[in-house]
Amino acid sequence: MARRTKQEAQETRAQIIDAAELCFSSKGVTHTSLAEIAKRAGVSRGAIYWHFLNKDEVFEAMLQRARTPLQHLEEATRDIDQPAPLDRLRELIAEVLRQTERDPATRRINEIVFHKCEFTDRMCDLRENMRTMRRASLDKLEMALRNAVEKQQLPPALDIPVAARCIQAQLIGTLDTWLLRPEDYSLADQAERLADIILDTLRYSPAMLQEQAAGGK
Repeated sequence: MARRTKQEAQETRAQIIDAAELCFSSKGVTHTSLAEIAKRAGVSRGAIYWHFLNKDEVFEAMLQRARTPLQHLEEATRDIDQPAPLDRLRELIAEVLRQTERDPATRRINEIVFHKCEFTDRMCDLRENMRTMRRASLDKLEMALRNAVEKQQLPPALDIPVAARCIQAQLIGTLDTWLLRPEDYSLADQAERLADIILDTLRYSPAMLQEQAAGGK
């Protein structure tokens, strides 16, 4: 009986996240209330509060669930026993791009993050949480790049913090502009090429090297 109760709780939690995703996509994060999420999920507001403290936590859970299918690739980029971490990073970037076009839920969540998430005074906690998540993403990228340098897949003098910020900016920019004009090209078809372009910048750009190693330029 306890096992069934736990399963039911997990199913209810998933229903709430599903409903939140649809509400956020329809009305935006700021203009969606917990009452609306509860109504769409077919649960009481009390059920939401049993699983989440507030709307920010629901939003974070939605993002975390979207990242889970790619977690194995993300972890592989930082695995010190992984012989080719840069190859895994290429796979990760390409898969993020492919899923954004091909998977409706992934596309919807990216549209919410980039175009339907208004950082008003009322949503200051959400803004801070997004800042924290971006910083965590940078930290993981730095570890992946450091791993690739150690495996001699990237230049030893690579400026790792700058390189990580460039990857993040290029990926965010690519997703943002494609979501605004998806008719321009197929993101999925170009995924591997775009991943190569991003990583080739790290391999071959002298400006990506630490200043002292690059001659102080």
